Amino acid sequence: MLRIRHEVSGGPDVLRAEEADRPQAGPGQLLVRAEAIGVTLPTVRKVREGSGPVSFGGEVAGVVVATGADVTGFAVGDRVTGLCFADAYAEYAVLEAGMASGVPDGVSAVEAVALVRSGLVARGAYEAGCVRPGESVLVTAAAGGVGTLALQYAKAGGAGRVVAAVSSAAKGDFVRGLGADGVVQYDDADWAGPYDVILDGVGGDLLGPAVRALATGGRLVAFSSGGGTVEAYELLARGASLIGFQMQAIAFGRPDLYARWLRELWQLRDAGTLRTAVHAELPLTEAARAHALIEQRHNLGKVVLVP
Repeated sequence: MLRIRHEVSGGPDVLRAEEADRPQAGPGQLLVRAEAIGVTLPTVRKVREGSGPVSFGGEVAGVVVATGADVTGFAVGDRVTGLCFADAYAEYAVLEAGMASGVPDGVSAVEAVALVRSGLVARGAYEAGCVRPGESVLVTAAAGGVGTLALQYAKAGGAGRVVAAVSSAAKGDFVRGLGADGVVQYDDADWAGPYDVILDGVGGDLLGPAVRALATGGRLVAFSSGGGTVEAYELLARGASLIGFQMQAIAFGRPDLYARWLRELWQLRDAGTLRTAVHAELPLTEAARAHALIEQRHNLGKVVLVP
């Protein structure tokens, strides 16, 4: 099978295509023939900033071709989407059954990849922020895969004012089309706050200005892998909270909640409340181009590899 790997850290140019043996499904796992693979900012960062080779993790949608021991609820031939922790950029991928879900008839693999994982993270971050009706919400990385859905969750949940934070003014019309009431850029001196809740998918150097944009008693939900440092005084001065959110903790620690969120996600999609945005569908061999789109912040929505 074809897969994408890299041997040294760096930019998109370090990615290489190679032939490899098809993996095997272990206990509690599914072997899937991939039809769509989501490219995420955390993976792009790991390639750029890591000290050595990184095994690509990510969202995958496709058809089950084998099941491992102890797997229930899935069978060969099922269409599924889920999270692959290693070698996701490949024609065949191994998914954890506990983090996989069926893809309904009439839904493409590309849409499933754009909706499920990003939608669950957006929902989880929104819930972690305890957004109350009428409160103001700022979403960073608002033009990305998670951010586009987080904007829509906030609007559907009754937030009074939803603002999108993006890297350039060129993305303004796009995020307004998804329901944003206002748009700010990361390098703006004033983020047009204060905000009751900030959903942050960027991290790093943006954490400082994000905290300073919080209202008294505000909540900042950090769900990116970008790290960053927050001065305790900035939180104390506002009586504010910093909350970390990770989807994996819900999937394995609260499977009942994970299943409920998943059902509700499809219902919101069917009702037209949530719309996915896909910037590009690229061949697997163009993984470097996909990484460049995200690293240069050119994408409006999800970037997907299609084997």
